[in-house]
Amino acid sequence: MNRKHWILSALLLFTLLGTTGGLAAWKLKAADENAAASQNQPEPSEAVRIAVATKREHRSTSTSIGTVLALQSVTLRNELPGTVRQASLQPGAIVEPGAVLVALDVSVEEAELAALKAQAVLAEANLARTQNLVRNQASPVAEADRAIAERDVALAQIARTQAVIARKTIRAPFRARVGIADLHPGQFLEAGTVLTTLQGVADAAHVDFEVTQQVAAELRPGDRVDLIVRADAAPVVAEVVAVDARINPATRNATVRARFKDGAFASAPGASVRVRVGQGPALEVVAVPSNALRRGPAGDHVFVIQTDEAGRDRAHVRAVRSGIINGDEVLILSGLEPGERVAASGSFKLRESVLVSIVSEPVLAANTR
Repeated sequence: MNRKHWILSALLLFTLLGTTGGLAAWKLKAADENAAASQNQPEPSEAVRIAVATKREHRSTSTSIGTVLALQSVTLRNELPGTVRQASLQPGAIVEPGAVLVALDVSVEEAELAALKAQAVLAEANLARTQNLVRNQASPVAEADRAIAERDVALAQIARTQAVIARKTIRAPFRARVGIADLHPGQFLEAGTVLTTLQGVADAAHVDFEVTQQVAAELRPGDRVDLIVRADAAPVVAEVVAVDARINPATRNATVRARFKDGAFASAPGASVRVRVGQGPALEVVAVPSNALRRGPAGDHVFVIQTDEAGRDRAHVRAVRSGIINGDEVLILSGLEPGERVAASGSFKLRESVLVSIVSEPVLAANTR
């Protein structure tokens, strides 16, 4: 029995070993066949559109909110009290220099002026007679001096009354647009009553804005800034005319005034515009389409397309330092050279050294500023 049992065990062991060896041989053969098959299959690739990095000149900028101001602007008030006789304040109308806007009642002053003129005529006649008597030595010289003084006093009173009449007639000091007014004939006005505002009408206007003290230190009269009225419109160029000599201690900002051609866009005094101020010298950078820039935990990067030894295009990760986005392009401050090809549309599906298939001809990055 023991011998028979030992023989059966040996047969079972040999059968197991044979089966295991057969399976191992079959697995090895299948692996060799799969390896051979995979070597015959082409390497997968990703389809992308590419762009060529182009050189740009870039200057750092800061942005501020400015307020449009007319070159000339006044708040119209009456110097003397009186009753309104004439009111020619039509809101929105443009008035020429010297045009009568408000005339107060001057009937009393006109009557006084007539009396003073009569006194002046009498004083002039008395002076002539006195001077004739002095020449004939029939009157002392002191009488002639007194007559001259009386004549001069009469003329001075006439001038004073004429000045009062002129001050009660309010005229436009310059060509201007009239603001809102609520004034009517017969209305009594105290001295210093606000009548309306006048905004000068000219071919230019001012814009006041604030910048940091560091930016203000670099600005000089004649420097140019850009005014952005609408996102879809080209910037309007303005020229700096003055930088405030004092820094605001509360904000540490300085006020800057620039002048621009008002015909560039319809601007009303008090309107706000965005002001873009250049800082420092211009730098040479490169621009690529904005969809070529990828952001990740390791920082910003792009996929540069390079040709391998076999002449095939492959994507390689390149770390870059990005700048501002202008329209459809992003500025690359460092990490990329002009003329290098980068993956644009479809770059999100790439990885290091992956084979790429270019689906269109290389296109230059959008030439926008």
